[in-house]
Amino acid sequence: MHDDIPLTTGRARRVLDERILPAVHATATPLDTAWHELPGEPIPPSEGLALEFTPYEVGTTWGAAWGTTWFRLSGTVPAEWAGRRIEAVIDLGFDKNMPGFQCEGLVYLADGTPVKSINPRNQWVLVAEEAVGGETVELFVEAASNPVLLDYHPFLVTHEGDIQTSSSKRLYTSRRMDLAVFESEVHELALDIDVLLELQAELPEGPRRMRILQALDDALDRLDLQHIAETAGDARAALADVLAAPAEASAHTISAVGHAHIDSAWLWPVRETIRKVARTTSTMTELIDQTDDFLYGMSSAQQYAWIKEHRPEVYARVTAAVEAGRFLPIGGMWVESDTVMPTGESIVRQFSQGQRFFEREFGIRPKGVWLPDSFGYSPALPQLMRRAGFEWFFTQKISWNQVNKFPHHTFLWEGIDGSRVFSHFPSMDTYNSRLSGSEVAKASRQFRENRLATGSIAPVGWGDGGGGTTREMTGTAARLADLEGSAKVRWEHPDAFFDRAKAELPDPPVWVGELYLELHRATLTSQHGTKQGNRRCEQLLLEAELWAATAAARTDFAYPYDELDALWQQVLLQQFHDILPGTSIAWVHREAVAKYAETAAALTAMIESALSALAGPGDATVVVNPAPFLQAGAPAQGAIVATDVPEATAVTLAEQDGGYVLANDLVRVVVDGRGLVTSAVDLATGREAIAAGQAANLLQLHQDFPNMWDAWDVDRYYRNRVEDLVDVSSLEASVDDAGVARVVVSRAFGDSTVRQEILLAPDSRTLEFDQTTDWHETEKFLKVAFPLDVRAEHTVAETQFGAQKRVTHTNTSWEAAKFETSMHRYVLVSEPGFGVALVNDSIHGFDTTRDAVDGHVTTTVRLSLLRAPRFPDPETDQGVQTHRYGIVIGTDQLGATAAGVVMNAGPRTVTGDHGFDPLVQVSGDVVLSSVKLADDRSGDLIVRVYEPSGRRGTGRISVEGPFGPVTEVTLLEEPSTDTDASSFAVDAYEVRTFRYSRA
Repeated sequence: MHDDIPLTTGRARRVLDERILPAVHATATPLDTAWHELPGEPIPPSEGLALEFTPYEVGTTWGAAWGTTWFRLSGTVPAEWAGRRIEAVIDLGFDKNMPGFQCEGLVYLADGTPVKSINPRNQWVLVAEEAVGGETVELFVEAASNPVLLDYHPFLVTHEGDIQTSSSKRLYTSRRMDLAVFESEVHELALDIDVLLELQAELPEGPRRMRILQALDDALDRLDLQHIAETAGDARAALADVLAAPAEASAHTISAVGHAHIDSAWLWPVRETIRKVARTTSTMTELIDQTDDFLYGMSSAQQYAWIKEHRPEVYARVTAAVEAGRFLPIGGMWVESDTVMPTGESIVRQFSQGQRFFEREFGIRPKGVWLPDSFGYSPALPQLMRRAGFEWFFTQKISWNQVNKFPHHTFLWEGIDGSRVFSHFPSMDTYNSRLSGSEVAKASRQFRENRLATGSIAPVGWGDGGGGTTREMTGTAARLADLEGSAKVRWEHPDAFFDRAKAELPDPPVWVGELYLELHRATLTSQHGTKQGNRRCEQLLLEAELWAATAAARTDFAYPYDELDALWQQVLLQQFHDILPGTSIAWVHREAVAKYAETAAALTAMIESALSALAGPGDATVVVNPAPFLQAGAPAQGAIVATDVPEATAVTLAEQDGGYVLANDLVRVVVDGRGLVTSAVDLATGREAIAAGQAANLLQLHQDFPNMWDAWDVDRYYRNRVEDLVDVSSLEASVDDAGVARVVVSRAFGDSTVRQEILLAPDSRTLEFDQTTDWHETEKFLKVAFPLDVRAEHTVAETQFGAQKRVTHTNTSWEAAKFETSMHRYVLVSEPGFGVALVNDSIHGFDTTRDAVDGHVTTTVRLSLLRAPRFPDPETDQGVQTHRYGIVIGTDQLGATAAGVVMNAGPRTVTGDHGFDPLVQVSGDVVLSSVKLADDRSGDLIVRVYEPSGRRGTGRISVEGPFGPVTEVTLLEEPSTDTDASSFAVDAYEVRTFRYSRA
């Protein structure tokens, strides 16, 4: 027989789009509309409902960028609609292709009860299940006119990303504000046809596909296009048999969980996220009420806390849905943070703050870490997840790799210490699934563990604040629960999926080391001010905890639990994976930098208060060292009166060939007339650190215009064009009263200037560079190069509680893809007997190359300093920026760790009448990470240490204070094992946490 597949599918698609879908709400009457445009920031709903409203005509433009408009909608249910399901249909001017990136609204009843949100893909609001004729209707819409920034031509320069620079032009034109009859049978017919159309497109030309196509033709033959509602039931009957055919016994199973992927900030500010969360959770709790089996999962304790604070009536609905087991707190973190740049202590606090919130509010501890969208994952995470009590890890982002396809979907991930965590990537490669035919087929087809395992996870819903899961998606899931030719779909808690996956894969494949994302590499550098603020506040938080705990143990100082929690939560929020990486709009980063300044000021005041209690009254200058390593003039993590500080031998400074020679007892450095370092010798060994004939501290400027994702990406070809910045405006040198030699270099390039102070202190192996750049470049990438006379097989870059090795060659595509990599406070290159480290106070990105001249291999390491992308913030990094970095001449991994810590935790001075000894001292092969009082406010002392060098060893801890028995605890400060803290074995990069009872 003749068979024309395109004729059937084309017919079905047109009838669906042009006749059936419009007929769902075809019987309608306009609502009377009125409005009130707010002149400034949003107001509480109680105030919005009480505004004075003036008449509004649908089709009128509304809403300047970032504005709020309140609409009042009123009407009467026609008598002939009695007993029917009635809905309000509200189209604010939506583009269905951009859910999450444009206007949105939250609908309220007249008494202030929030009903649900309206979004581009979710424009209806239930008015009555069985209407009463003549009943009056009154609804209020809090409409947010968020501008579209990621348009059909994405990454265009725009100043709409900050309310301070956005235009006052109205952006949207409403299309519909109606009261309508909801034709349930038409809606169901639309879902039947859509599911079958998408399913047949994924099937081979066999019997199943042909019978679906015939059923579609039969259904459309029965459908009267002028009487859709009246004939929809008959059309559905023609589809019943093909929809009832059960799935194959071996069909892949998709564990669906409702999802909305609400970025805590991105192309909108934090204040708008608070409203997005309220809108989304209102809709999801409403959908839970309308369905029997739908489950919605939401991570990020911060987002729950926002609802509790700003929308308590919505929070009450969320709490009830959590208690019913339908609204699932997942993830166990404060926010879905970046995991590459935050310190180990920050990751610990993401876990502890998140889990404390979920347990306090719901009596629940999420079992897994849910991070679908962070930009790569540190190899330190498996240990931290396990020590925080997590059983599984979920992400999706690695499917975005540019070059290499990740080889597993369900696997064990092994970290730097050998810890392993059971992990899963969804095989449909999305965290915003709508359960389309192509997504479902892809999940089944490319699942890498198909030989042994039966299923994968699908996060289902419109993301980025797009409203989450819709009734269309739950309807699709119902049809795909057991349907021939498709994977099976069921709503399921991720915990249940992981329990089953573990049973099916008792011996899963293992991935060792970082989960490097072959994309978004420039997130290590963009928005330097944000990254610098984070690094400084992380250190100040640890210092505040240290001195507050010490003062509380030795004086009557009151430990500031509430203040520290609030400050930690602020910093943790800003570690969200679109804030700290520098990929949000200008408004977000402007606020983040301001919040860092406020946080730093509050922490500094807290530190000074605690130190004042410790040092006592007096006018003597007391030098305090917060670092667990010795610094000039202060003991490790203690204090000393300045008059007791031993005098240091001054560094020698001599002119040479237009430049200068700086030397102390450990190193000798030559800075030439261009301000470049041409020699750096370790005097003990005579080893030269700088590659022959080359110069370090070489600033290099690259053209930087990636193919897309401007603030996120740097593409490999950026290296093809480079300008060496060697011209000098001025060069001066001196030795200060502290014996520090200083060479000051000034340069000008493009529209920018840079001033460097090159410093060598007595008894220091670190040549330090204090750099101030007045940066006014566009689409440029600034790096500083250090060609090192070291034949390094690996770089060793600090990560959380340890370091990760990366080979310096590019033998395979996996290594070649890592042309920009991450570090924390140091990166070390070494060969047997000699190593050189670069340390920094606020830098996270670097690149490495192997160079060879006549068979002599050297290693060049370049630190990434500044970028100038124009989307989404056209002023990224513009203005004055500061960096501190240094080269440690002749060192090993422990020395690099110490130098990095010291650069980030310098001494401070206070006034008092005495110094004091450290509360906690460690020795052996461990480094002290944090000292604090316990989160449960018992007064117990928490001490965390880690092994920093990647080798087995021993550790010892001593505490001088009013504390008694000690137990080893988890990262959540709960008992784990009995360990004698006075002497214990430690494995490579192992993190250990001890709890000392208050005596």
